[in-house]
Amino acid sequence: MVRESFRAAYDEALGQWPVPVEALEVPTPYGVTRVNGCGPAGAPPLVLLPGGGATSTVWGACVAAGLARERRVYAVDLVGEPGLSVPAAGPGRGMRTPEDLAVWLDAVLDVLVPEGRITLAGHSYGAWIAAQYAARRAGWYDPRQRLDRLVLLDPTRVFAGLSPRYVLRALPVLVRPTPGRIRSFLAWETGGAALDPAWLRLQEETAGFPTARPVTGPRPDLTGLAPFTLDIVFAGRARCHDSLQALAAATRALPGARVRLLRGASHHALPLTAADEVARLLAL
Repeated sequence: MVRESFRAAYDEALGQWPVPVEALEVPTPYGVTRVNGCGPAGAPPLVLLPGGGATSTVWGACVAAGLARERRVYAVDLVGEPGLSVPAAGPGRGMRTPEDLAVWLDAVLDVLVPEGRITLAGHSYGAWIAAQYAARRAGWYDPRQRLDRLVLLDPTRVFAGLSPRYVLRALPVLVRPTPGRIRSFLAWETGGAALDPAWLRLQEETAGFPTARPVTGPRPDLTGLAPFTLDIVFAGRARCHDSLQALAAATRALPGARVRLLRGASHHALPLTAADEVARLLAL
């Protein structure tokens, strides 16, 4: 059951989106997935996956930067993470493997875009999910039948491992989250960047959110990503990994991809403080 204070913070953050938002409830084998849709109904579809611990509202700054003018945007709350998605009840109903995530995303995409191709984009853990999905589904069918383009925004554990220092700083937030710990961690990772107060309040409210254990696994098979039109962005000031090393690894592994570095952006604030650049890239 979502706490009233969390729901109020969620609604406040979503209420800042400058366009009408359609709340969609998508049934899947692993529960009901909340998707916030906006933009012209007939426009090319863009599906957005947030990072771990975030919600679909993190894309609000990109929408404010004009992302929904010529795109039909579908911003997803991950099942088992903070948000308004509702995991299926009962033992054995949760997602445990990357293939479970792929089955879940299949179900979401089948409802959102039953025909035609989409751009699938993810940030951080959401980029890991997107890469896992693309790599696993590339061998099942002509990938051009579903995915038009794949956009990975500062993907974690795709091209580089997590920094031990980052893991140590994040551990207290993961083990026993409190609003103060979340605020302190974000201030450290973003270098004290000015974050949207409504979004920051919502992040602090996630401390009381009952989350499931996130799905983890090996890095995706990068050879499976080669068939896709692929854009990869790294945050130059990210503390979760060495961005230059990750960028070099991505360039070597996927020479056909368009890889770039946003030097002034941090990892967690990327969709917020670099919203203009991110929105332009996603709208391509």
